[in-house]
Amino acid sequence: MTHDSPAQPLFLGESGFSSESPRPALPHLPPLSLYIHIPWCVRKCPYCDFNSHTASPVLPEQEYVDALLADLDLDLPHVYGRELQSIFFGGGTPSLFSADALGRLLQGVEQRIRFASDIEITLEANPGTFEQVKFSAYRGLGINRLSIGIQSFQESKLKALGRIHNGGEAIRAADMARQAGFDNFNLDLMHGLPDQSQDEALDDLRQAIALAPTHLSWYQLTLEPNTVFWNQPPVLPEDDILWDIQETGQQLLATHGYAQYEVSAYAQPGKPARHNLNYWAFGDFIGIGAGAHGKLSHPDGRIMRTWKTRLPKDYLNPDKPFQAGSKLLPLDELPFEFLMNALRLTNGVDAALFRERTGLSLDSLAEARRQAEQKGLLHQDPTRLIATPQGQLFLNDLLQYFLI
Repeated sequence: MTHDSPAQPLFLGESGFSSESPRPALPHLPPLSLYIHIPWCVRKCPYCDFNSHTASPVLPEQEYVDALLADLDLDLPHVYGRELQSIFFGGGTPSLFSADALGRLLQGVEQRIRFASDIEITLEANPGTFEQVKFSAYRGLGINRLSIGIQSFQESKLKALGRIHNGGEAIRAADMARQAGFDNFNLDLMHGLPDQSQDEALDDLRQAIALAPTHLSWYQLTLEPNTVFWNQPPVLPEDDILWDIQETGQQLLATHGYAQYEVSAYAQPGKPARHNLNYWAFGDFIGIGAGAHGKLSHPDGRIMRTWKTRLPKDYLNPDKPFQAGSKLLPLDELPFEFLMNALRLTNGVDAALFRERTGLSLDSLAEARRQAEQKGLLHQDPTRLIATPQGQLFLNDLLQYFLI
């Protein structure tokens, strides 16, 4: 298994780059994170479009950990000498794996890449998989943040979503997390659920706030292709109800000290998700595991996207490569790639970060910025790139100005 760098692409003259344009070097390499995908869950939810698969009675923990470390070895030449700022175990349901398996994996990762002294290590967990001893063991491994998939506290809504836990288990999961030593955890909560009223949605939010998580991911259910809900759509709330839920919910969160820093992310002071902030600021991340994606920058200005073999059985097949593909991002795609992440942040990013992360001059954005500002989608701020509230609401429309 080898990593072949694609040939340098041709660029259209109208983008501002000729086919002979040299690729500008990066002033600094961005922070580096690691995403680890554990693709199994107890049951596939009807709304879920993630790469998740129903688990067999016995998970191939040892084989999968071996594969993850071998996968990581192939990416190491691209990150030599760098250190990890954050690690995120996503899924699927990573909390299905034993503490022994995750401990061996983390030890193997640290033997290969230096950990920052204040590294953030997050594990996604399902309330239906919580055990006190197991989660205390996770904390002992150095995992210092949890993201708990609550979705709702109401039995009828959880049943409609295909979740394996009930409202009581959701509350106990938050209590157990704290007892296990996790003083930093996120609750994942959805609104706009099938037949959900405004009162029901806000009651869910109040219950989540009462559990005092340091972070809340609160977002609207959307119907995604290749899901049961896409093929058999449930009855969802009307748009005016959704608007009222969003507006009232944001006020409720702010009143209780949760500052919105991204489209669907709210945090207590000093507690935003550092791993996700790195994504949104166009940082680098290695992606290992079935279907994982990565983005890696090089000092000479090359920025690569990578994606791994999707099906677990193929990922574990020694005759098949871990990496399914890679792409060198063309210069004329970099403005869009940078901004589709950065403009999700409510405070945007320092305008100078565009040059630092892409190697391109801010002048390349001048005309698109002017047009977006005239339409009221982008703030007229020479020092920052910030979407207006209208721009965040219609983010896809805003991003169209930066498609070259």
